[in-house]
This record gives sequence, structure tokens and C-alpha cells, in this order.
Amino acid sequence: QVQLEESGGGSVQAGGSLRLSCAPSTYIYCKFDMSWYRQAPGKEREFVSSIDMDGTTTYADSVKGRFTISRDNAKKTVYMQMNSLKPEDTAMYYCKTDRRLCGGGYFLSDAWGQGTLVTVSS
Repeated sequence: QVQLEESGGGSVQAGGSLRLSCAPSTYIYCKFDMSWYRQAPGKEREFVSSIDMDGTTTYADSVKGRFTISRDNAKKTVYMQMNSLKPEDTAMYYCKTDRRLCGGGYFLSDAWGQGTLVTVSS
């Protein structure tokens, strides 16, 4: 079972920055497509950004130009740098993977991290 661990959440004022990290604690010799989602209180979970194994990135319109997703393959870690944070960015942030590459083969992996809380005050 794939397990993901996030870190880096916290409380900042509007305009501030945070960097989230996500790394697998299992299947550590595999490579993963990775996404970030977020869920604000009373709202549905929504897509934020993704990066595939080749480094191709996508972003929700609401975060384009402010958030940057990247990966360090040596550290098996995916990062999301969040700049110019707004109060509406306040949410629980989750990383997710749905595909891994292990030993030359691709496998489906529907796994979520436990979430890390980001709070942005005005």
C-alpha cells in the first residue's frame, strides 16, 4: 500500500509564503505522478496542481503564477511553493498519487496523504 507524508503547513499572513512537501514512506524506490488537492471548510476538495514523472506540471487557474510544484527525484520528494498567499487559500492540503513506476512497470496507486493545514490570515 502506498503511503504519502506531507509537511510544511502552517499559519501565515496574506502575502506570505509556505512550502509544502510530500514524500512516499512506502515504495520508496518507485517514481510517482503526484498531485496536490485542497479542501476548505464547508467546501469540496479541489485540484491545485500536479507534476508527472517527466516533470510536466499543471495548475488550477486560482493558483497560477503564485504556486509552483516541483520534484527532487533524488529525495523522492515533491514540493509546492506557495507565494502571495491569500485568505482564500486557507485549507487542508493533501498530496495524492494515482500512478507509480516500479521496476520498469506502471501501476495504479490511488493514495492520499493525511493532509497538512494551511491558514492564511488577512
